[in-house]
Amino acid sequence: MNQHSRSEKIEALGRVIDVLGRLRVECPWDRKQTNESLRPNTIEETYELCDALMRDDVADIKKELGDVLLHVLFYSLIGEEQDRFDIVDVADALNSKLIFRHPHVFGEVKVDSTDDVLKNWEQLKLKEKGGNRSVLAGVPSALPALIKSERIQEKAANVGFDWEKPEQVWDKVKEEISEFEQEVKKGNEADMEKEMGDIFFALINAARLYGINVENALEKTNLKFIKRFNYLEEKAREKGLQLKDMTLAQMDEIWEEAKKEA
Repeated sequence: MNQHSRSEKIEALGRVIDVLGRLRVECPWDRKQTNESLRPNTIEETYELCDALMRDDVADIKKELGDVLLHVLFYSLIGEEQDRFDIVDVADALNSKLIFRHPHVFGEVKVDSTDDVLKNWEQLKLKEKGGNRSVLAGVPSALPALIKSERIQEKAANVGFDWEKPEQVWDKVKEEISEFEQEVKKGNEADMEKEMGDIFFALINAARLYGINVENALEKTNLKFIKRFNYLEEKAREKGLQLKDMTLAQMDEIWEEAKKEA
């Protein structure tokens, strides 16, 4: 595709701002929206974008990015109506933050690796005006637990609280599994839950140390399982069978076929 010029990009964004401004006045649905009413839709649109990114569907990525952009502009328009801020303030704040947090690009700081950049990033966030007052304060409380755990560990590691070598984490994983097994033997459900949480936390730590994004890794496994299970259901129907009436051995046989297909 042809690359658009900077002026074309600015003009395109301007057209969207103009269309949204008109909708806010003339459309009954758009006119009644508030930050609170838009919030659930924003969450949904973000998940839809993530889904499109996982599928690497260019058409859907473009569409869902547009939906997310619409929400950014909509919240900015509501802020403008309330005489609190507008899209210029949002863009200026973002621009200032990016420059402040990248002194290795816009200043004299020298870095040798991505790790150096991340460590500087956390220190700068603590220093900037209105920034986080503690290392973990920037982790949103509403994040899903899996992603939250990853962010917590990343931030702690960026200030030096980390394993010296990645392979050291496996002793911790084994320790947590052992502690879970002990609670299973005792039949203590509350402590079983706690220890299972510790296992997940340790495994997420291991994934981080080996450069694996746990959300992406788990979602790929989810999609793989769905594909194989759908294959199992389809083959069962072809044989005139229902899964609930099949033996585990019969299902395993088809499952092994599915693994070869996907």
